[in-house]
Amino acid sequence: MKTVILDVRSPSDAMADFPRAWKSRKAQRSARISFATPELLWRVLTAKRWELLKALCGAGPVSIREAARRVRRDVKAVHGDITALLSAGLLIRTPGAGVEFPFEAVRVEFLLQAA
Repeated sequence: MKTVILDVRSPSDAMADFPRAWKSRKAQRSARISFATPELLWRVLTAKRWELLKALCGAGPVSIREAARRVRRDVKAVHGDITALLSAGLLIRTPGAGVEFPFEAVRVEFLLQAA
């Protein structure tokens, strides 16, 4: 199962994984998208965008209009959310002006600690 892991960690911690992955030369079973703060994660992954990801999970390539129909929302609003999710790396563009959620699962990881 191809999973995307969304986590909160500093840019230096996120970049520390790169040399290790490069040296192993093995395909990873999961992708990882890191955010510098929990606030940034929630700014990108709003409730409406989470709903959109759920509707696109396992659907294959769909048009923006079809995505809007699946979540029963305005096409223009869904277009804005799709643009944000494309920028974050959660969606990919497909030939024919469609988009696709290329993962089978999403895992969100972050730790809330006392100050």
